[in-house]
Amino acid sequence: MSKDWTGNNASLYRIMGASNHSDTEREKDDFYATDPRAIDALAEKWEIPNAILEPACGSGHLAIRLDQLGHHVIATDKVDRGYGNVRDFFSYETMPEGCDCIITNPPYKYATEFVTHSLRLLPDGGKCAMFVKTTFLEGQKRFKAIFSRCPPQLVLQFVKRILCAKNGDFEAISGSAVAYCWIVWQKGYQGPTTLDWINYD
Repeated sequence: MSKDWTGNNASLYRIMGASNHSDTEREKDDFYATDPRAIDALAEKWEIPNAILEPACGSGHLAIRLDQLGHHVIATDKVDRGYGNVRDFFSYETMPEGCDCIITNPPYKYATEFVTHSLRLLPDGGKCAMFVKTTFLEGQKRFKAIFSRCPPQLVLQFVKRILCAKNGDFEAISGSAVAYCWIVWQKGYQGPTTLDWINYD
């Protein structure tokens, strides 16, 4: 007796209780808020600089947690979501004064552009940490544009799935079908990339 594999991916992911695959359209500005625990996990593995630009702050989930941990955060977003200042990240020609670090969860469809623009903006030795899908690490175009030229210092892979919520509605989701990691760069670094794992409670 053969198995019936008919059906669609949306049905499968709903059965799994996953939030990141559905039959509804993606949020038009690709706004998927990040569980603030992602910042705590990053801080356990990497010394976060004091002054930080968060250029895709959404409704403030990461920026607020950074502020709670004592960092000075400049929070902006292209869309007004009630937190931070409205500004398109790609309008920045220089970093804000006294700031040499960028931390964000970039809109995934523009994640490559966010990384390349960050590395252009940062001074030598400046750092950025991007919260991205693990699949961001693959792809010939991305390798040519980023990884072959500017290897990251760290890739911090989450052992357990961490939640990202469409429009910031964490109560509407119960799980995730997508794996995420933090990727950390230091401008000018040309050494090997260290892989480590984040196993948060």
